[in-house]
Amino acid sequence: MRTETHDIRVEDLWKDEEVEGEGELERLVYRSRLLGANRAVANYGGGNTSSKVMWTDHLGREVEVLWVKASGSDLATITPEGFAGLRLGEVLALLDREAMTDEEMVSYLGKCQLEPGMPRPSIETLLHAFVPHRCVDHTHPDAINMICCAEHGQELAKECFGEDAVWIPYMRPGFTLSKQVAEAVREHPEAKLVLLAKHGLVTWGEDSKESYHRTIEAVNRAAEFVMARSAGRRVFGGLRGQVLEEERARELLVEVLPHIRGEVSVTGSKILRVDRSPEVLEFVDGVESRELSQVGAACPDHLVHTKMRPLWVDYTPGEDVCELIRRVREGIRRYRQEYEEYFRRHSSGWERMMDPNPRVILLAHVGMVTVGGDVRSAELARDLYHRAIEVMRGASGMDRFVSLTEEESFAIEYWPLEQYKLTLLPARRELAGQVAYVTGGAGGIGSAICRLLAQEGASVVVADLDEEGGKAVARELGQPSIGVWVDVTDEGAVAESFRRAVLEYGGVDIVVSNAGLASSAPVEETTVELWEKNHEVLAKGYFVVSREAFRLWKRQGVGGSLVYIASKNGLVSGKNASAYSSAKAAELHLARCLADEGGAYGIRVNTVNPDAVLQGSRIWSSSWREERARAYGIRPEQLEEYYRERTVLKVNIYPEDVAQAVLFFASRSRSGKSTGNILNVDGGVSAAYPR
Repeated sequence: MRTETHDIRVEDLWKDEEVEGEGELERLVYRSRLLGANRAVANYGGGNTSSKVMWTDHLGREVEVLWVKASGSDLATITPEGFAGLRLGEVLALLDREAMTDEEMVSYLGKCQLEPGMPRPSIETLLHAFVPHRCVDHTHPDAINMICCAEHGQELAKECFGEDAVWIPYMRPGFTLSKQVAEAVREHPEAKLVLLAKHGLVTWGEDSKESYHRTIEAVNRAAEFVMARSAGRRVFGGLRGQVLEEERARELLVEVLPHIRGEVSVTGSKILRVDRSPEVLEFVDGVESRELSQVGAACPDHLVHTKMRPLWVDYTPGEDVCELIRRVREGIRRYRQEYEEYFRRHSSGWERMMDPNPRVILLAHVGMVTVGGDVRSAELARDLYHRAIEVMRGASGMDRFVSLTEEESFAIEYWPLEQYKLTLLPARRELAGQVAYVTGGAGGIGSAICRLLAQEGASVVVADLDEEGGKAVARELGQPSIGVWVDVTDEGAVAESFRRAVLEYGGVDIVVSNAGLASSAPVEETTVELWEKNHEVLAKGYFVVSREAFRLWKRQGVGGSLVYIASKNGLVSGKNASAYSSAKAAELHLARCLADEGGAYGIRVNTVNPDAVLQGSRIWSSSWREERARAYGIRPEQLEEYYRERTVLKVNIYPEDVAQAVLFFASRSRSGKSTGNILNVDGGVSAAYPR
């Protein structure tokens, strides 16, 4: 546990040679990206930048234009298309207004844009226009907010910055705040920056370089001030109790996460992310941290993604895990109830309540769990709460941490202009928030299934005996996907692979049992070893994976979808393939048994029966091809035609065809009321029609 705030100064990244010869808009992009490169300066999606430049319009006239960041774009990755251009003279005409509603402001600014197709300008556009300097930056740096979120912030700001800073009491962004800031800057021409209470920083310059350097200088002045004032003080009041060992923490999380995920998923599937970084552990181990965490958000920009407060759950190392599970479930239910009451207290009637579940859960001594409708949103909540921890560390180290009132928080969280940013996010995909675990995921059929489920929004666990192959598929899919090693015949290996999924995402929703092999031999040539190998993988392996899935799903308590990849051979005899065919038949009946057993828990079990999927198949690239050709009295290269001609549709079957059938059974919206079913994907082999 540290006794002083660590070094929170930030690096000046500006390099003249990188913008030599560039125009003003390109320099604005460069400046913005430098600010966004450090999340201790600019939050994801937060902050805004602008430049006032001369521009030649469509009639060849020289007009002064305000280029300002568009709503919803991120400074770290912004491009020229992420800025809106407005005719500055028309915007400045608003300085004569006494008042203006948000709706009037949005409508007016839309008429000032250079082109109608430009993105909506930032919420803070008027602030950028009204501040009488060519370049303006508004950010939410940690070090600045340590002062702005301190109870005696105004006095601390005076001590730190003297006459260089102007202090503005908290007010929600909009017309009135913009006028106040502009008037303050005009009345104090000696000032170099504005501090917005409980909010952030405004700096400016006559070119992009000066504006950027003013921001970095202000942040580092604040950082040095906070570090000096906090020196020698125990961070978060010192350590509370003993530190939890890593292995014990992992064991606890494996038990607790499915219960968290099940409880928060009653309003829709959620992904969890676990954080046990040193910064988080320092916070959840702190004596004062529970109280600090309930004060409120460290920045208005955080609210939509983290809510006003996290859920804090007490735990003392050595306590029974069942007690922690009980507290977690009760805590989440209580959080929902309290959030609904908070909404009713402040709603004007037109707002639609957002998901009432916590976005951040702090488990004392264990770590932080963040919740999101997909991995990206869970990670955003995580990253923003890191910023909150940093601000609380600094503010409480030199004063008392304060935040927005409940009424102020609601006004930001349900502010239409803030809600508009959410509409800019990509449309939610069919399997968003769900986790798919696929055995044999590195093979032809398995990888096709993984690709399609990932394409539809699922986080995918690519489980395979070929660990490198599974990881390669996961890399191809990109985030969020992981490759894990598993031997489906090994109970311990299967359990460990599910534990990996739980620690990575909080649980699993879809399990596709696809790992397989095949053999062909007349019965008199079928050895006991060959028989046992088929049944070991195809019968026992499917059972072991299913059992682990059922155990997990019952802890989650929100159902699940189990899909078996069986075979046409499970329904109709396969010549010279008794070991393989009987094992596949066992899969079919196991699926029926589990469908009956799982129904009461919302667990659906269905089977996809492919036939002769030769493309990309490891099985068909082995001796199986020659063996099957020999059984039919044809050459191996004739197999595709042979299989095509025996179907009523005269088609060959590909891995992608099987994947589509899996998606049907995996999706609640497509087959949520279907269980115990068999879907043949074989082009129509009449002997295999289910009866």
